[in-house]
Amino acid sequence: MATAPTDNQLSGFAKYLVQEGLLTENEAITHSQEAYRNKTSLISHLVSGKLVDSAQVASKASAEYGVPIFDLDSIDLRSLPITYIDEKLIRKHRALPLFKRGKTLFIALSDPTNLMALDEIKFQSRLHPETILVDESKLGKAIDTALEAADTTMSSLLDEDLENLDITGGEEDPAKNEVASDLDDAPIVRFVNKILLDAIKKGASDIHMEPYEKNFRIRFRADGMLHQVAAPPANISTRIISRVKVMAKMDIAERRVPQDGRIKMTISKHRAIDFRVNTCPTLFGEKVVLRILDPTAAQIGIEKLGFEPDQQQLFLSAINKPYGLVLVTGPTGSGKTVSLYTGLNLLNSIDRNISTAEDPVEITVEGINQVNMNPKAGLTFAGALRAFLRQDPDVIMVGEIRDLETADIAVKAAQTGHLVLSTLHTNDAPQTLNRLMQMGVAPFNIVSAVNLIMAQRLARRLCEYCKIPANFPDNILLTAGFKAEELSALKIFKPVGCEHCTLGYKGRVGIYQVMTLSEDMRRLILEGGNALQLAELAKAEGINDLRASGLNKVRMGITSLEEIDRVTKE
Repeated sequence: MATAPTDNQLSGFAKYLVQEGLLTENEAITHSQEAYRNKTSLISHLVSGKLVDSAQVASKASAEYGVPIFDLDSIDLRSLPITYIDEKLIRKHRALPLFKRGKTLFIALSDPTNLMALDEIKFQSRLHPETILVDESKLGKAIDTALEAADTTMSSLLDEDLENLDITGGEEDPAKNEVASDLDDAPIVRFVNKILLDAIKKGASDIHMEPYEKNFRIRFRADGMLHQVAAPPANISTRIISRVKVMAKMDIAERRVPQDGRIKMTISKHRAIDFRVNTCPTLFGEKVVLRILDPTAAQIGIEKLGFEPDQQQLFLSAINKPYGLVLVTGPTGSGKTVSLYTGLNLLNSIDRNISTAEDPVEITVEGINQVNMNPKAGLTFAGALRAFLRQDPDVIMVGEIRDLETADIAVKAAQTGHLVLSTLHTNDAPQTLNRLMQMGVAPFNIVSAVNLIMAQRLARRLCEYCKIPANFPDNILLTAGFKAEELSALKIFKPVGCEHCTLGYKGRVGIYQVMTLSEDMRRLILEGGNALQLAELAKAEGINDLRASGLNKVRMGITSLEEIDRVTKE
């Protein structure tokens, strides 16, 4: 069993760094031991901790060991011969295959003294490994890019488990579908399953499969932004889309009209992921979009949503009242459902009767009675609400208030001893009040029923590993909304991009405008005040609008000014 390095067991590279004066002997011992505990290489540990300059180390090592330095930016990382070594070995030794010439496999390493890596690669690949020195700061990202590309190529899908995933879906009927034999194609099955698994691993919210005249692309939406992840040959696009339709219990012979379906993928005994599937005919075939519905998304805890302390307290106070209406507003994809289900999870107890009406149900939760809308069968939001009120409810959640009938029933339920949660598609909290009045809800019903209105957006979080301070001219910061007196001490950050993130961002955070109805606000509503007057009053009462809340996230170093401009621009 390997032991932690001591002063007599320093690697050749650690001794070399001491000789070159880049580290003291004590530092070399300490960092070697830390790298050993963290199961990483010494140079990776030093560069990630910014203890040495990676370019300087590469240059000195090249001169000392007579190994050429190679620039990873100069090659296409998506076409490397990495199938000769498995992913585990690549990541273990941070060794990336670059080229194969005859029986020689050229390997990118940042530590030219890592002979163990070369021995293991030689044993596994049956090829002669030749070291090519690269900059450690670029190596990690290059490995991730190369492995991601290999993950979505047909030739690399050799794992038998990909064919045997537990997926609930329809099976093709050869008597009804002439293309059924194509769907038995194992590579197609593996490829589609691999795409679904990759999307889950990367935290994507949607998968887009898009056919065009001469190409076919697959994109993931991660952290709110679309990224291309694969481009299979255009001539197999129909087979891939047909396979998805079979899994979602759709009619694969019908390609002229949109269809909806659902796929359930069991990942483990304790985790299953649902995909909501929609097809739409386009000029060159059917476009398919799969919405990933992960039940764990609503169990992240209220502390991680992004509320400021006073906003969180207002939200908790509103949902813990025995009755009243709580409205969450924002565009599609702004996190309204997660916010509502976070609240419902807090309320979900054995002594409460909770019912939801949704179109469709996106997150299934044990202990909550969830109803899927079916307008074709006559089951609407209003109809479900009426049924709920005959079943002694404590808490009701309506997926969306779309019309006066639904709004009227929700308001009356909130006035008669029930807590009602719902959503509206408006830009901010004051506009929500105006929207209710435009629907036809009487002002006196609004002021007596509404407990709280919350507008929200989702902004990408800056990566903690690579964000750096940003310098903006004072006039830009003042125009953005910062105050003159805070500019001297203001420290904001911008994205860079590294192996831990996507374009400098990792994950998302909520930006909120949380508004309760004060006496002055109620009076203005009863007087027929418009959205602009309501917004001015909210600002005078110290309620942060979305822009102000976003700037607070910039001050805290959570996100960038560019990102706040993107999500809060009017």
